[in-house]
Amino acid sequence: MKASLIIVRYGEIGLKADYTRKSFENILIKNIKNSLKKENIDFKIESTRGRIFVHTKEIDKTINILQRIFGIKSVSPCFKTNSSLDSMKTFISQVIQNKITSETSFALKVRREGNHDYTSRDVAVLLGNEVAKKTKAKVNLSKPDVTLYIEIRDKNAFFFFDKYLGPGGLPLGAQGKILSVIDSKNESFLAVWYMMRRGCIPVFLISDEKLVDDLKIFGDKWFFKPRTIDSSEKHNSLDNICLENDCSAAVTGDTMQSFPSIVRLKNDFTTPILFPLISMDEKEIKNKIMELGLF
Repeated sequence: MKASLIIVRYGEIGLKADYTRKSFENILIKNIKNSLKKENIDFKIESTRGRIFVHTKEIDKTINILQRIFGIKSVSPCFKTNSSLDSMKTFISQVIQNKITSETSFALKVRREGNHDYTSRDVAVLLGNEVAKKTKAKVNLSKPDVTLYIEIRDKNAFFFFDKYLGPGGLPLGAQGKILSVIDSKNESFLAVWYMMRRGCIPVFLISDEKLVDDLKIFGDKWFFKPRTIDSSEKHNSLDNICLENDCSAAVTGDTMQSFPSIVRLKNDFTTPILFPLISMDEKEIKNKIMELGLF
């Protein structure tokens, strides 16, 4: 049985007030659509409160894209059925094929939202017994070989085995524009990544033309088209550049190792300047860049 549906979860967006949550969710859906269209993925999107569903036959490629969209906490390829106990009991036999056998231990984790005439525990016991009967597999709730997640939402039930993490945070475009001063391949790009994760749209001021190609790679990886400052503007002060480009703040990759530079920037400009890496040392920065696969 092959999945053709992906369940998309967001985290921080769900903490916002209703109006803001809906606005941010719409931005996230727009970003998902634009990213999938850019990669020529055939898809359809549906959404309910707290969840976005992507229908597609290109599951692996789509998951790879979704994992690089800001605002997405995690995604799972899943199987959908009716949330009645009879439907789930019948359906689970198809889901576990080639996944759970007599040679593997398993556990079920059930989450439920909405009004039903059963509890999450009722589902876990009923379906757990069904899996054990069909496969002769043993239940292991502490360290199972396979975990089957079941998410019941009103009239639908979703079955899945895997969760793939996304960058989380807020969707790109949920906040205003920010000027990113790019003067190194590592620290500068990581700093702007953190601000993009807060929903900020970056405008780039590049001090070294050798970094232009790196910026394009960065943009392609995180699904946005970088906007750069015209070279004629580079002689202007940071305050003027931010004002002319509607940027509410600037961000740099400075750390405590470059403290004199931080002090100088703070003294020379009235524009708010942000330093997301200020508490990180060289090793932490290197590890984070490797973890994100920025380059």
